[in-house]
Amino acid sequence: MQILKTHYHPEIITLENKSIFTRLATRSIVIDDSQILLMHTQRYEDYSLPGGGLDSNEDKIQGMIRELQEETGANDIRNIKPFGIYKEYRPWYKPDYDIQHMISYCFTCQINRNLGISKLESHEIRNGMEAKWMDIYEAIDYNKKTISTSEKKGMSIERETFLLELIAQKFM
Repeated sequence: MQILKTHYHPEIITLENKSIFTRLATRSIVIDDSQILLMHTQRYEDYSLPGGGLDSNEDKIQGMIRELQEETGANDIRNIKPFGIYKEYRPWYKPDYDIQHMISYCFTCQINRNLGISKLESHEIRNGMEAKWMDIYEAIDYNKKTISTSEKKGMSIERETFLLELIAQKFM
């Protein structure tokens, strides 16, 4: 799978003499006609691709399917293809490590448009996450507005906006 981008959070000046925690994750790209399936998070005022962390030794495709089902209630997931890898280095705010190295494996797939019941984790529910079919350009504009005006934005919004713009260029 090709590397799409390696991003360094502005607070990361050097990796030298830093303890680094690597987290593997997946992201699902689901397009139906002119819409894309995204997660809206009220807390961070953003749109993101469905996805999340892989369990220890979990197969990437199985983890992508699990995360997509849990977050959106997607069913009949099929035609899974690799899209690319987004790597990022960002601050880690727990005392055990200095930096988190997040590696997101992105896949395209198809699903039935009608979503089932999601199984969001408690923190996702508290953050106000919900799955939505969206016009990709509206989601990009929404994220860009959040980047420029909101104090609430999370650390993932730059990744998500980059990926949405790349997806729009390739598929829309």
